[in-house]
Order: sequence, then structure tokens, then C-alpha cells
Amino acid sequence: MRIAIIETGAPPEQLSGKHPSYPKMMERMLAPLAPKFSFTTYETFRNGVLPRPGDFDGLLITGSPAGVYEDHVWIAPLEDLVRDTAKAGKPQVGICFGHQLMAKAFGGEVKKSEKGWGVGVHHYEVAGDASWMTPAKGKISCAVSHQDQVITPPPGAKALAGSDFCEFGALSFAQGPAISFQMHPEFEHDYAADLIGVRRNRFGETLSEEGLDSLKKQSDRGVIAQWIANFLTQNA
Repeated sequence: MRIAIIETGAPPEQLSGKHPSYPKMMERMLAPLAPKFSFTTYETFRNGVLPRPGDFDGLLITGSPAGVYEDHVWIAPLEDLVRDTAKAGKPQVGICFGHQLMAKAFGGEVKKSEKGWGVGVHHYEVAGDASWMTPAKGKISCAVSHQDQVITPPPGAKALAGSDFCEFGALSFAQGPAISFQMHPEFEHDYAADLIGVRRNRFGETLSEEGLDSLKKQSDRGVIAQWIANFLTQNA
């Protein structure tokens, strides 16, 4: 199964030599769960290059420090690709920025949340029960790093997971086989901790320390990774 990874951002420059790119994190997460997947990365945020739906069997959109409401020349074409992929009936998955961009592309609203930054491991109540959501979980926890949120989902979207901090933590979209997650299952906890270290001044001391402490515990990143692999495989 050919997976096109749309690279929409990169780790902070201070971490680039220590940690892999976001597409490589995605590959590292999915490859052991789906040996038949092959991956092609499109460095869209750097060069604007995008595939066509005929070039892949599944689409995966990474996280980014950019906001979906910002005036980057590659964002509108990427929204077009999301809609075209849905029309083609091919599965797609968005992570963090990808989650927000897919929601916006299908008619939802995204903005900076008045609740501020989400940092470290967050916990979500699971509302979905789709066949690909195995192993089944009533609650999930996973590393996050975001201030933007989906405020209003697109028409027909179903909330799969949410919390008091982030009501729409995971969504399933009505327009096609498409799901998205605000959390970062591709982030290993050492990267999430280093990211907090780089952004400590932005987050503040209290939130940074709380986030670092939360990363000392296990999360359900492996469960979410399995869900993504299941979804792509079942909808290919």
C-alpha cells in the first residue's frame, strides 16, 4: 500500500540533529504495524509539491508549527488535495496540523484556543467504536503540543475522542474515508520532552514542568498508531 506523507513542517532547528523528521517519525510508527506499507514523502512546506490522488493509496498529513489560517502558498492547494482525495474514495489521516487542516478543508473552523497551550500527555474520552478502532479503548492518552484547535467541526463530522481541554481531539469526516487526531502518536516521549525544553519560554515554567512530569508515564501512542494502520488498511 502506497502511503503519501505530506510534510507540513519540521522539528525545531535545535533538535534536527538529534531527532528524525516528522515523516520519518510517521514511518517509524507505522512500518512495524503494516509491513506492506511503502512511504513517499512530499516536502510540501518547503517546495509546494503535492501528489495527485492517483499517486497513492493512502494520505498522511503531518504536524507543523504553522497555523492553517496563515497565508502560506501551499495551504490552499493542500486543502484541495484533501477534498480530491475524499472524492477519490481514498483513506487519509491528519495529525495535529493535519487534523486542523482536514477539518478546515471540509468546512470546519480552526483558531487559537482561549485555553492556551496543550503540552505533555493529555487524556481523552473515546466516543467512537469503528471497526478499525481495535484494540478498543474507553480512554486514551497521548503526547500533545498545540494551541490551535478545531472549534467547529465540519458538517457531518463525528467526534471520536475529546477532553475538557480539547473537545474535538479526534474526528471522522463524512466526506470520505478520512480521520484525524489532534494528538501526536508519532512523538516518542524523549522527543516530546526535548520539544518542551526548546519551547520552555513559550510555554512558561509551570506548564513546562507539568508537561515533562506527564511524559514520565506511559501513554496509548501505540494504540493510536494501530488504529491508524488499521484504518488505512481497511479503507485501501
